[in-house]
Amino acid sequence: MTSDHVTLTYSDAGSGRPVLLLNGIGSYREIWQPTAQFLLAEGYRVICLDARNQGASQRTIKGRRISRHAVDVAELIGQLGLTDVIGIGNSMGASTLFAYVSLFGTKPFSAIIDIDQSPKMIRDETWPYGFKDLSWANFPDYLKLPFGSATATPVDSAVRQSVQEARAAHPYEVSENEPCLVDHAFQDWRDIILKLDVPLLVVAGAQSPYFDSAFAAATAKLAPKGQSAVIKNAGHIVMTEQPALFNDLIKKWLKTV
Repeated sequence: MTSDHVTLTYSDAGSGRPVLLLNGIGSYREIWQPTAQFLLAEGYRVICLDARNQGASQRTIKGRRISRHAVDVAELIGQLGLTDVIGIGNSMGASTLFAYVSLFGTKPFSAIIDIDQSPKMIRDETWPYGFKDLSWANFPDYLKLPFGSATATPVDSAVRQSVQEARAAHPYEVSENEPCLVDHAFQDWRDIILKLDVPLLVVAGAQSPYFDSAFAAATAKLAPKGQSAVIKNAGHIVMTEQPALFNDLIKKWLKTV
């Protein structure tokens, strides 16, 4: 139960160094199955949160903004007493981690992984790596258009079935969470990344339908301790489309942080 009285659902397994997994808007924590299974086998503690209005968490008109999502993460971390946390976010999940840092600083995070999320979604003369063709000329109306498939490679059938079952049990209403999408897309996290004092790994999908994969190197260059990677044959849901490549990448990177 959050401080504004919204019930959030999360999973918590394992007993090692904690890893917090945050999925994108409209997604379900079941999408992380290949990542979670790998991390558990590697000896990590894995916590995966369904954001408010998503997954099995409560539907509400309250807090439909990225800053409130960050507060939810802070309250979960406090409730669980976590330290030395590795934060991994896909899409809006990565933005939630940047929002957390903007409000609270990096503690207790010791490393952050951004999966296919540009720090600035509105394309302009200062940043060419926005979301599809989103610009100041068409914001926010462009966000009402169909996004199309997020993936370039089919995900594992077992994962797909788990997500479908979760969606059937807890349908996601796009229109009801539209204020959150607009707020998410409005943000510019470059100033936060410029002063990020923990290691940052930015991972892009080479065939992402949403972002030019060149954003990863450009974003990592902003960070004092930034690194980037582009995973071939992957779209927006990199960690689930190419789990073996993604897991091998983070295994090697996590040994350095």
